[in-house]
Amino acid sequence: MTAWTFADVWEAIAGKQPERPALIQGERMVSWADFDARADALADRLVPAGLGQGAKVAAYLYNGPEYLETYYAAFKAGLAPFNTNYRYGGDELTYLFDNADAEAVIFHSGFTDTLEPLRTRLPKVKLWIAVAEPGRPAPAWAEDYEAIVARTPARRPFRAPWGRSPDDLLLLYTGGTTGMPKGVMWRQDDLFNVIGAGGQALAGIPPLERIEEAAERIGPGWPDPPLSLVCCPLMHGTGQFSAFITLNLGGAVACLPSRQFNAIELWNEVERLKAAGVVIVGLAFSTPMLEALEANPGRWDLSSVKTMSSSGSMWSQENKRGLLSHIPGAMIMDSFGSSEAVGLGASASAAGAEAATAAFMLGPNCAVFTEDGRRVEPGSGERGLVAVSGFLPTGYYKDPEKSAKTFRIMDGQRWSVPGDWAEVNADGTLKLLGRGSQCINTGGEKVFPEEVEEALKTHPAVRDAVVVGVPDARFGERICAVVEPEAEAAPPTLDELAGHVRTRLAGYKAPRELVVVPSIGRAPNGKVDYKTSRERALQALAATA
Repeated sequence: MTAWTFADVWEAIAGKQPERPALIQGERMVSWADFDARADALADRLVPAGLGQGAKVAAYLYNGPEYLETYYAAFKAGLAPFNTNYRYGGDELTYLFDNADAEAVIFHSGFTDTLEPLRTRLPKVKLWIAVAEPGRPAPAWAEDYEAIVARTPARRPFRAPWGRSPDDLLLLYTGGTTGMPKGVMWRQDDLFNVIGAGGQALAGIPPLERIEEAAERIGPGWPDPPLSLVCCPLMHGTGQFSAFITLNLGGAVACLPSRQFNAIELWNEVERLKAAGVVIVGLAFSTPMLEALEANPGRWDLSSVKTMSSSGSMWSQENKRGLLSHIPGAMIMDSFGSSEAVGLGASASAAGAEAATAAFMLGPNCAVFTEDGRRVEPGSGERGLVAVSGFLPTGYYKDPEKSAKTFRIMDGQRWSVPGDWAEVNADGTLKLLGRGSQCINTGGEKVFPEEVEEALKTHPAVRDAVVVGVPDARFGERICAVVEPEAEAAPPTLDELAGHVRTRLAGYKAPRELVVVPSIGRAPNGKVDYKTSRERALQALAATA
């Protein structure tokens, strides 16, 4: 069996189709030849700066070609790239870079003012490289990215003295909404295999068996390499892994020109580029996408779209139905997984056959276990934790205690158990309940916020909603709905929403408090910071007490 590294595969593809696009943002296009050359040049700067095998390289970047070039360079050099949340402040960045043992930081120059006071607190960093922006050149203490990648290394393709290994790592730092960020350690071989090994079942393309096949599949007799518009941040797993899947197929990864999501711009780019795939994260993206289509019927030719995919956030059946009414030839792929557990479940929707909200088929290497390690039987009504085996991360970087809690041996196998609760329906589908760390205990009953949130969002006056637990003298906690109303609707009342929830869920799951806000304030990846939402709710309730 081939031991995989991403750089080996991408180099084979670049050699076969040098002039085809690999990376696109707005009017800017980077060919496969330039993608390969620029990554070689960057790798040739990282290693002479003193970075040894497995050294950590931070990508503190917005979406754009430089993000994937940075990862490609790290892969070529046997280094370990990791993501950086560009919303972090100084203390969070210091924690992240220190925890990751960062030795190089590649950043957009707009972050200069944030980074400058941190440098003395980060003595391990040997090299700062700035991607210059209009009006913001690289600072004096950093090297200019474009000057580096414009060079031609003495030897190509670049290989460090230690070469490459399938054991080379990628670190994917989790969001930290339930604690400090944790670095999930993915071996390249495991990650390559878990995201399809260069295959794509929908297109009838089997996984690669040899590196040379990556090039042999480009040409007559094989589907054209796809163009995927990745609308969500590359700093998160959904965007990053989706981009890798596209590149493994020899395709092109496009990013939106603007840094703020705009649904009109998205559909403009889909039409202009004739994108085959659109990658998003749940309702934070799909709601304005549908609103744009409803407000502009027939404005765009979207016939090129074959798939719309999402992972890591709820995507309602009603929204899927609406999108497919405008793009009937597309399939919607809704995946259930996390940074440390890829492929927990999936659902596919076509026009007229839209999958229900939070209903997923268990993945082929997945099961649901009770807390004491028993498998949950379909149709039993018993609740358990969803787990996946097979190709898994090696653990959390420098955190053996949390690694042991998440990566467990059950039934004689190693499983990743990230903490998502579910029931298994009689037909084998999952009824997803939510993440245990956000579970609300009200009078001894466990309530998972996500199921109440989805019920609330079916009310016509609710645009978005978050559910948190607030203190209750009698029941321990009571349920509070934090609601963003529809722009044209009157804010709903607590009685209306509680009654609406009771038509769908048990009465004890209905909200007993309501806080109306102008915006839920989701992160760029569509996720919610429950800690901040709870603090916001407590402040609002205290002000009205």
